[in-house]
Amino acid sequence: MSKPLDPYAALRYKEFNIFLLVRFAMVFAWSMQFIVIEWQVYSLTKDPLSLGIIGLMEIIPAVSIALFAGHIVDQSEKRNLLVKCILGFSVISLGLFLVTLPSVESTYTQRTILYTIYALVFLGGLVRAFIGPTIFSLIALIVPKRIYPNAATWSSSTWQVASVVGPAFAGFSISWIGVHWSLCVIFGFSILALLFLAQIARKPILNPKLGEPVLQSLKDGLKFVFSTKAILGALSLDMIAVLFGGAVALLPIYAQDILKVGSEGFGVLRAAPAVGASITMLASTRFPLHKNAGKKLLWAVFGFGVCIIVFGLSKLFWLSVFALFVSGAVDGVSMIIRQTILQLKTPDNMRGRVASVNSIFVGSSNELGAFESGVTAKLMGTVTAVVFGGCMTLLTVTGMAFISPSFRKLDLSKDVEEQEKE
Repeated sequence: MSKPLDPYAALRYKEFNIFLLVRFAMVFAWSMQFIVIEWQVYSLTKDPLSLGIIGLMEIIPAVSIALFAGHIVDQSEKRNLLVKCILGFSVISLGLFLVTLPSVESTYTQRTILYTIYALVFLGGLVRAFIGPTIFSLIALIVPKRIYPNAATWSSSTWQVASVVGPAFAGFSISWIGVHWSLCVIFGFSILALLFLAQIARKPILNPKLGEPVLQSLKDGLKFVFSTKAILGALSLDMIAVLFGGAVALLPIYAQDILKVGSEGFGVLRAAPAVGASITMLASTRFPLHKNAGKKLLWAVFGFGVCIIVFGLSKLFWLSVFALFVSGAVDGVSMIIRQTILQLKTPDNMRGRVASVNSIFVGSSNELGAFESGVTAKLMGTVTAVVFGGCMTLLTVTGMAFISPSFRKLDLSKDVEEQEKE
């Protein structure tokens, strides 16, 4: 007889709770910063393509050095590396705060300020290439293997809760204290994350191949991902779905020009998907999703595409909010299954490299999706671009269901049972 499920298993470890505080502070700051930058850039340019360029400026460095970053993570002590990542983010947020000073805006041209913002976003992409794999690897050093699925769910839930509060607070903050002081709040949260992180001890480096040549290390990481069908299928499906479902990148246009709800409505729209995902993730601590994971993932991405189409066509604010809320709920299912697959199928000495490939497939596809949405909105109009993206998502998931029957039949129950026995 199997042991009863403990939904709070990971929370019984003090360092994991501290880790969740670090993650909340960083995701809150990062998501809030992205929203504030989107609002500021569109306010300066009134050009949808400029929103796409923000995504492009982050994806170029993030993808270019992702595999190298994974190698560094696997060869490094994770806690101190995360400290360096957060310090890098703090410098960038401070730079954005300074570039929006009234004295700077009155001294320099709009183009100079815009290009400076793009440059700082580019530097943020460099930091992001390291921070994702570092966080993914650190979780495995804080909790035992038997509760990896539970820890992954709580970590993802924390990410989503912060993604709710960050964008929503950003929208209200822009209205209350303006862009400049909103960026100051972001800097403060990055410092708070550093203070929390100081309470986590340094961790051992679990890599029998320390000092391994970079090229061989990268080759081994790629070979592992492309030879593990469960990981490759999950990452490919999410990458294409997120690439064409990047409607959130166009929310400033919907808030200002289509729905006409201002910065506060913008905050609500931006937070709606994360609210839905948070509810899904909190529920999943009691109702795990590892059984029939392949089918559940395919249906979740299909539902996401439908929601994007409804949002694109909607002219009613609350219908738009509801469509985004449901899109977040089904996307939460997708995220939990993907993170569970990665945690269960990845050996400790390859976590950095596998997480880096994940960042290329999924994480960076958010920014590439933002660029795709900006370009298509420029070429065919905002509403048509969003509907087009949703339709492409439906075609992708339908094709995946027929092309890969083995992925459709994927079930993680045995993997979870094996981890619980260790």
